[in-house]
Amino acid sequence: MSLDTYVKGVKCWFTDDKEGWISATLNTQDVAADGKVTMTFVDDNGKDHVFSSTLTKIQDSNNAILPPMRNPPLLEGTEDLTNLSYLNEPAVLSNIRTRYSHCNIYTYSGIVLIAANPFARVNLYTQDIIQAYSGRRRGELEPHLFAIAEDAYRCMIRDEKNQTIVVSGESGAGKTVSAKFIMRYFATADDSERGVDASKTGMSETEEQILATNPIMEAFGNAKTTRNDNSSRFGKFTEIQFDKERNIIGAKIRTYLLERSRLVYQPEHERNYHIFYQLVAGAPPSEKKELDLQSIQQFSYLNQGGVQTINGVDDAAEFEITQRALSTIGISVQAQWDIFRLLAALIHIGNIQVTGRTDAIIADEDPSLITATRVLGIPLTEFKKWLVKKQITTRSEKIVSSLKPEQSLIVRDSVAKYIYSSLFDWLVNNINSSLSSEAVASRIHSFIGVLDIYGFEHFKKNSFEQFCINYANEKLQQEFNQHVFKLEQEEYVREKIDWKFIEFSDNQPCIEMIEGKLGVLSLLDEESRMPGGSDQSWCNKLFSQLGTEKHKKWFTKPRFSNSAFTISHYAHDVTYDCDGFLEKNRDTLPDELLNLIKNSDNEFLEEVLMTSATLGAGGSLTEDKRKSVINRKPTLGSIFKGSLIQLMDTINSTNVHYIRCLKPNEAKQPWAFDAPMVLGQLRACGVLETIRISCAGYPSRWSFEEFVERYYMLVNSEHWGFDTQKMCSAILEATIKEADKYQVGLTKIFFRAGLLAYMEKLRTDKLNAYATLIQKNTRRFICQRKYLRQRSAAIKIQSFARKVNAQKEVRALREERSAVMLQTFLRGYVQRKKYVEARNHVLRLQCLIRAKQARLAFQQMRETNGATKIQQIWRGMQARAQYKKEVHAIVLVQSCVRRNKARKMLLELKAEARSVNHLKEVSYRLEGKVVELTRALDLAHQQNKTFDSQVASLENQVRLWKEKYELSQQSKSKEIALAAENPTVPKNEFETLKAANVELQSKYNESVEKVRTLDQEITKLTESLAKTKEEIQKLAAQAKVKPEDSETVTALRRENQYVREQLAQLSKATGRDTSSFPVTSKGLAPPTSNGATQSHTASSMHNQLAQGTIDKYENSYSFAKEVPHKIVTTLPPAVPIPYHANGTKLPPAPKLRNRSNSTPDIAALENGVLFKPQKTTNSVFDNLDNHSRTAKTMSGDDWSRRVNRSRPSIHSLIEQPEVEIMRILEDEEGLQEEVLNGLIKNMKIPSPSLSNLPQIKEIMFPAHMIGLLTTQMWKYGYIKESERLMINVMQAIQQQSMAIVGDDTIIPCAYWLSNVHELLSLICIGEQEITREELTARCGEDYDWIEYEQLVSTVKYELECLEYNIFHVWMKSLKKQLNKMIIPAIIESQALPGFITNDSGRFFNKLIGSAPTFSMDDLLMLFNKIWKAMSCYYVEHTVVRQVMTELLKMVGVTGFNDLLMRRNFCTWKRAMQIQYNITRIEEWCKGHDLPEGTLQLEHLMQATKLLQLKKASHNDIEIIYDVCWMLTPTQVQKLVQNYMIADYEVPVSPDLIKAIAMRVAANEKNDTLMLDAISLEDAGSFETPEIRDVEMDSERFLPPWIGNLTRLKSLMHLVVV
Repeated sequence: MSLDTYVKGVKCWFTDDKEGWISATLNTQDVAADGKVTMTFVDDNGKDHVFSSTLTKIQDSNNAILPPMRNPPLLEGTEDLTNLSYLNEPAVLSNIRTRYSHCNIYTYSGIVLIAANPFARVNLYTQDIIQAYSGRRRGELEPHLFAIAEDAYRCMIRDEKNQTIVVSGESGAGKTVSAKFIMRYFATADDSERGVDASKTGMSETEEQILATNPIMEAFGNAKTTRNDNSSRFGKFTEIQFDKERNIIGAKIRTYLLERSRLVYQPEHERNYHIFYQLVAGAPPSEKKELDLQSIQQFSYLNQGGVQTINGVDDAAEFEITQRALSTIGISVQAQWDIFRLLAALIHIGNIQVTGRTDAIIADEDPSLITATRVLGIPLTEFKKWLVKKQITTRSEKIVSSLKPEQSLIVRDSVAKYIYSSLFDWLVNNINSSLSSEAVASRIHSFIGVLDIYGFEHFKKNSFEQFCINYANEKLQQEFNQHVFKLEQEEYVREKIDWKFIEFSDNQPCIEMIEGKLGVLSLLDEESRMPGGSDQSWCNKLFSQLGTEKHKKWFTKPRFSNSAFTISHYAHDVTYDCDGFLEKNRDTLPDELLNLIKNSDNEFLEEVLMTSATLGAGGSLTEDKRKSVINRKPTLGSIFKGSLIQLMDTINSTNVHYIRCLKPNEAKQPWAFDAPMVLGQLRACGVLETIRISCAGYPSRWSFEEFVERYYMLVNSEHWGFDTQKMCSAILEATIKEADKYQVGLTKIFFRAGLLAYMEKLRTDKLNAYATLIQKNTRRFICQRKYLRQRSAAIKIQSFARKVNAQKEVRALREERSAVMLQTFLRGYVQRKKYVEARNHVLRLQCLIRAKQARLAFQQMRETNGATKIQQIWRGMQARAQYKKEVHAIVLVQSCVRRNKARKMLLELKAEARSVNHLKEVSYRLEGKVVELTRALDLAHQQNKTFDSQVASLENQVRLWKEKYELSQQSKSKEIALAAENPTVPKNEFETLKAANVELQSKYNESVEKVRTLDQEITKLTESLAKTKEEIQKLAAQAKVKPEDSETVTALRRENQYVREQLAQLSKATGRDTSSFPVTSKGLAPPTSNGATQSHTASSMHNQLAQGTIDKYENSYSFAKEVPHKIVTTLPPAVPIPYHANGTKLPPAPKLRNRSNSTPDIAALENGVLFKPQKTTNSVFDNLDNHSRTAKTMSGDDWSRRVNRSRPSIHSLIEQPEVEIMRILEDEEGLQEEVLNGLIKNMKIPSPSLSNLPQIKEIMFPAHMIGLLTTQMWKYGYIKESERLMINVMQAIQQQSMAIVGDDTIIPCAYWLSNVHELLSLICIGEQEITREELTARCGEDYDWIEYEQLVSTVKYELECLEYNIFHVWMKSLKKQLNKMIIPAIIESQALPGFITNDSGRFFNKLIGSAPTFSMDDLLMLFNKIWKAMSCYYVEHTVVRQVMTELLKMVGVTGFNDLLMRRNFCTWKRAMQIQYNITRIEEWCKGHDLPEGTLQLEHLMQATKLLQLKKASHNDIEIIYDVCWMLTPTQVQKLVQNYMIADYEVPVSPDLIKAIAMRVAANEKNDTLMLDAISLEDAGSFETPEIRDVEMDSERFLPPWIGNLTRLKSLMHLVVV
């Protein structure tokens, strides 16, 4: 920074009493000939600031005396102070103030995090924010203490080194809250590297105990002060201990310098420690009465400050929290009340009244004395004695003397302070024992320490406490400076740049002066051990020992005081008052009181004192040391010095991270900024010292990529390329002439202070030049376009005028031509009219002549045609007569031939009838004939019933007509008489009809006789069948049949199994109900007798009479088409067609459904439709008779073993399926094997396809088969078996759904989710169909209906649970897949051309195309895949909506939260890209009928709108709140703060940001920053859909490609039968 950079318009900083520093703009600059420099500046208030100096002074100071320059607007409000071009004190203050006004309380300063207390509730510490920072590197998100905690955690893992986070600041700056939130972060944050989700596992017991230490330490160590309502009055170092797996296993707390004096004295407007007020407010009435705790005003130790309560704090509620915290860390309730009794005794000690003028006096009746001694367990008289007496021990005697009242009060307060300090030490030791036991210590691998320590203090009166605090800060500042210097030098060495040693102010002499051999603490301890030592004598020793030339720079004596001294600390010169130093340093009790308390009857008090003495001596508490250590009296200064040295050793052995807390204002006003106060804290906390160290070297450093991205336009495009280092060198050589102003390292460029501002100026000038060039060409283009428009307008006007003149000339020409054409057409019309009239006359004459000629020709043609027709008819009659004659002769010949064949067959049958074998065949034939006749008889009965109903109907109609006829007979009698006299029918025709009627009547009588004959024949056949059976039994007895013969049994089983298989094949091949097959076997045709022939003839004639035609039927009962000599064609009885009385045909009877166990299709026969068996049916039933055919070739023994066994028939398989079903159900193991392996485990799930949508039965067949099997088990009483089956089925389905992970879970989970709900629906429907009476009738009275009901309810509940489990696993998997895509696809993906940005560098994006991991196409492809699976597998639409709504909600929430935390994405171009991506999702939702899905993206959509809206005025802010109505004020504020302006875009003014901040409510619970994150382990709400309406009979289906399911297939067919 030289004088040349101070040009007109440059802004600089000047000191100001109110604002600290104020900005002013350079107006004039004058450099005189004698070297005098004068510059005039004007600030924003119009005030002039004049800088005067000489060139010589400026050069001698190396430009240090020049006014500090202000950074360019680009760097105002930067997140890291080291990015500032001008890194000076006012720039740091301005940057922090700017960020604070934008409600950004955190700012980086290199390795330091600066935290400004907002004094208001901010939404920066929720669990969502914790998870947002988890796993992120420092710098990826905006500054936050969680980023520091995460950085420490990652460094511990990466470097295998312990870490320390130092949180410092003055009282009220927020140290305690910051340390508390850091500990909470470690306890609740997820470890992304290990994949641990805290939302799933929750906090461990140790982590809960660690967090429980905060309310305990705050209650016993914090108090309200004028600066802070919850001020920590001690230093605390908390070690959070980790094992090798990086799990928190324990913690350890070390405390430093508890403010004991606060127990006995509080300044005005301050309070004692919180625990006392909590005890008085929250103790139960009985304990209050026992301990005499009435009110706070009652106790002197609690009412001195005049403040009893804190605004917004309920002491009684806080007391409950403290009690719960004590219980959490393992302190029993009894021990807690021992603590509280001890506390009550302490405040009663403060009420002991000491009177007297010269000698102190305490009354024996003092109630506080009585209560205190009773609770402490010490003798009242002894305690009272040593409060007012003192004993001096000499070599020969002990001298007891009285104390003055003032001295007695000091002794009284010393007792209280000593006990409270010991209690505090005991409490800390107990916490450490609970959190870090010996077992835990053996597993400790590393730790992260959090140091919450007081900041530098400087008051009007500073005493021993301020001295110790500032001494600790000196040590910490030294370590801090060394750490910063070390990091600075290490980076220079790592980048291999030329550098010189950086000098910085080292405060080691000041530290040695304090802690050296003859230092302040050494002299204080020496004076404290002397019996006659005093504060003044110690002060005189300090003047004599330290008032030398060696310590002149660090130690001085005040000019107007002999009892004070001044130390020049790193932050400020502090004057300490010597009064009270010795007493506070000693901090001991008289031996008499100490022994009295030590011998107390209160065991708890004795334990507390022993523990405190042991910890003060630096050893562990053992029985050998109990008596020795309790008499040691180390001074408080030596204790503090030792603990501080130990602390520094711990810090030096770890990697340190720093958090500096600032207190913005003294009045604790929200968002108020007191610049001078903050400036003093910046000096005190060492931030400015760090900046000075950085400025001594190269404070600004940029990577090659960042530098090229920012300044690539400063060189010609010919220098652009992929070699960033080469391009950086070209830019630097073209812009910076002084080589010592920068250094080029291996990966970075290092700049001197102020050089980046120069680069920004060059960049701005270059962009302005480019803008000017663009404006010039734009204006030229506008003017050129304006000229062309004017020229075009003039030409158009001329063209229009010429067009008008031309139109007038054309109109005249048209009028003239129209007149000529009109005359022409008129003359033509007259001539045409004359011609038409003449032509019409000629045509009429021609028509008359031609009509006469046509009539003559037609008459001649008609006569010729009639003659031809007569000849044709005559010849046809002759041909038909000849044809009928020939046909009759042929039929006669055929009848003779057939008669001869029938006679031969009759002779053969008579010969066969005499043999034994023929007897058996006759038996079979008779049996078949009986079946046929029985069926015919049944059919006849049914027909008779039908005929009876029809007769009744006809009779009714006749009766009605008869009545009508009688009514009309009288009126028409004359007309009937006349009609009788003149008959309308000829007599010949009447006679013919009468003869036909007589003939028909006779035929009818013959048919009736034949029916009777048939009935008699049926009776004879039945008797013959019985006789045949008796003969067969006799033959079987003669053959000595053995039923138990093993061969017969085996043959029977094989035959039975063979019939079953054939029946199953038949059902599968035909797809028909097997009950519709006829049952007459092959070869069992009835014998051909005369009766049969007559029956055939009678039936034919009857049919002919009824219908007028002879219907030819095929044989429906015989399947023996392969044996021609045994074919006998029989016809069923004729079924007459019913007619109304008026001759109209009646409608056919409705077709009835076959019953499963009926044999012939009676309904079909009644309607005249006979069953014609398929080809496969013949083969199946032929196979059923193979055994009967083989009987002819068997030996006599084989035949004798089989003759007594009835032939297997279809009746045995069809009419009794229950037996076979029960046999299948009994095979429990086989059924479970088929169901579990065939239908669940080894089944290949059909692939989803929307183009060829499968039928529902092709998807749901597992559920249908399992439901069918379960309901059959329930129907037949297999309750236990069904329970075991359903348990195994549900387990198998759950295993199949949960075994697959990753992208492959979409299809199986959707498939089984739908099938499980289908199964649940089938169970519910089956439960309704099964009645108690049915089960009792089937299974007997012993059946337990209650057990069945319990089982059904349990199965339904378990299926609902299984459905939820599948949904839960599925949603977890989908969320994990989707979570990887959301940020790259929604936030990072850029598919909208023309608005593409690249956060890593727009310049390189032009050279190298880069794309995110996932795009919007990938995300929509995932949605389509999920949708297709649910649609093809018939998942309920309600479930589809639940799934897609939950996924879209996750997209909206995750994208919105990520956008909130990414400042570099808060630009209008990026917002347009995100909005385009959201629009694609909305179009997808509309295309898939999911309108509610778009609502889940509304937060993200409104955030993008906010980034695109104008933000220049207050009206714009109102528009933003109207448009973005769903966003909370905090979210709006965050987005506006993070908004990054583009080049030449007007920044958002601080006034608007402040106006937005004013809308944020301080205590509004709904005003949150981030939306509640969607947990990957939470499936969301699941509502079980309604039960489906399933048709159980129509949905039975098994795919043909599934094998090895014989039992299930058989069961399915049997249930159908």
